[in-house]
Amino acid sequence: MIAALAFYIFSAILIASALMVISARNPVHSVLFLILAFFNAAALFVLLGAEFLAMILVIVYVGAVAVLFLFVVMMLDVDFAELKKGALRYLPFGGLVGLVLAAELILVGGVWAFAPKAQQALASATPAHMSNTEALGRILYTDYVYYFQIAGLVLLVAMIGAIVLTLRRRPGVRRQSIARQNARDPAETMDVVDIKPGQGA
Repeated sequence: MIAALAFYIFSAILIASALMVISARNPVHSVLFLILAFFNAAALFVLLGAEFLAMILVIVYVGAVAVLFLFVVMMLDVDFAELKKGALRYLPFGGLVGLVLAAELILVGGVWAFAPKAQQALASATPAHMSNTEALGRILYTDYVYYFQIAGLVLLVAMIGAIVLTLRRRPGVRRQSIARQNARDPAETMDVVDIKPGQGA
């Protein structure tokens, strides 16, 4: 009963935060709701017995949110001075999000401590002779290895696209010209001076 209740709570908050990610007008708010969605998805993975996926989701994706926020700042030129002026106005909202995350952590701990059947379900999610990480690696690198490589190519294309979108030509900034460097004459870049004895500085 407790595991089912935790599942519905995490799912509801996950769906609500995902909707707020695409409906919020402020990009900073969208990033905060995205972090909340990642934490709820990680909690669902814990309930399913995939603790390795949950930790990867928190460490990698929440860490990647910082890179996403960096791209948002580079593309939209967010004025941080203007954001800091109204920071106290959003303090209650930030406290509410923090309370929701704290309540979810307590709920996950409660499911683990007060529901012995949930512990048995988590223990039986993977084969007895291997860990969760080993089971995931065997499936990922044997049955779904081509999909894994395609996902890597998609991420590579996304990274190149983000770099191209944020590349700006600013006036007054010297840029490197590789073709000009390769085509230059050594006589233009080096002068041979014959210094007689006693004429040096």
